Amino acid sequence: MVQRQSVVMNKSTNTIGNLKHDEKLRKTLADFVIQRRNSSDLFSLCDDLYESIEYKSSHGHHLYGRVLVSSNANYALVEDSLNGSTKEMIMMGSNSYLGLHVHPRVINAAKEALEKYGIGAGSPPLFSGYYDVHRELESNLSKLKATEDTIIYPSGYATNVGVISALLGKNDTLILDKLSHASIIDGGLLSRAKFATFRHNDMESLERTLKKVQNDNGDKLVVVEGVYSMDGDIAPLDKIHALVKKYNCKLMIDEAHATGVLGKTGKGSLEHFNLEGKVDLVMGTFSKALGGIGGYICAKKEVIRYLRYYSHAYFFAASLPPMQVAAQNEALQVLLEEPQWHKQLWENIEFFHTELRSRGFNLENSQTAITPVVIGDTFLAQEVTKFLYENGVFVNCVPYPAVPRSKDRLRFSLSALHTKENLSRVIELLTKAAKIFNLLRN
Repeated sequence: MVQRQSVVMNKSTNTIGNLKHDEKLRKTLADFVIQRRNSSDLFSLCDDLYESIEYKSSHGHHLYGRVLVSSNANYALVEDSLNGSTKEMIMMGSNSYLGLHVHPRVINAAKEALEKYGIGAGSPPLFSGYYDVHRELESNLSKLKATEDTIIYPSGYATNVGVISALLGKNDTLILDKLSHASIIDGGLLSRAKFATFRHNDMESLERTLKKVQNDNGDKLVVVEGVYSMDGDIAPLDKIHALVKKYNCKLMIDEAHATGVLGKTGKGSLEHFNLEGKVDLVMGTFSKALGGIGGYICAKKEVIRYLRYYSHAYFFAASLPPMQVAAQNEALQVLLEEPQWHKQLWENIEFFHTELRSRGFNLENSQTAITPVVIGDTFLAQEVTKFLYENGVFVNCVPYPAVPRSKDRLRFSLSALHTKENLSRVIELLTKAAKIFNLLRN
């Protein structure tokens, strides 16, 4: 596992100054959505967006698409877009919660498969792109999630879009938590199903919604996430499952941020709530705790067979490269055979959350590795991100409209690779930023 020396703090600090009144820096992506609605010239909008991002970047307020030149572990080497230099930073923006993407066993599995199969699959899975390693991974995932069968997709996004659009039609109803991921919403739009929503993790609201649609024609599918990606909170799956069965609906759980994190052994939400084998559709990704790329859905064998022939995101897409699939197979084995990474992740979560909350930071209702630090103002959130960046901490800023107004935040992602020294350094810098920018005034 990768560990490096401590970061040296940049002596210069940035204050808000007159920049807080700069309307160009305060402009959000939502402004361009409104502009597009009022304009018939798409390229004109592109020109304006380009200029806006260039301006923000020149002031250190557009820290997206930063270029890494090393592995993305507890440290990473990052190119500085302003001066072209490369510096080492504490990485707090990776979703590889267990660090399996740099685990020697996983890397060696990929190397061996590369030599055996080459770099690509060469075809969609139903033609000549289905290999023995694909079949093995699908079998292992079915065991992990206690289901009959599994199908692998090119990405987590493609999984949600492909599954929902293939299973639902215009007479069906898709019932969503209001904080559902864009891929779930897009799958519903493509299916032409009717939409119904309920308040985030609010069981009374869910039951009201289920009552409202219970006499509608067609089937009803409730889709929730085991762990929500912006707040890091856990869906009350046991209560959701009970309500879904009470109203004779079907249930799909998105395990993207739960697999490898929740459960006694890291198997996810189903293990956490003792619901293994009881949920109709179990979706997951390889791009989070399993450290790779791709997605999957687990269900009874008849559903999986149907998806192989009717899910466009599967049927018309090239298969994942065998070397990537072999790496995911090994990552699953490491998850089950080396519990120390899961244990270390939770020690880091408890330490980081306790320290930040004791200092007065707003972490929303985070219960997992996803740790939002709510700033409440787009400009301030960008200033704090810039301050941390200059002092050797890589963190993702999530402004409006990605989150509601007044909920602009920094999104810290914890990993089993982080040392206590890493986390203490981040806490120290956040505490200093709170004083400089008066973040804890309320």
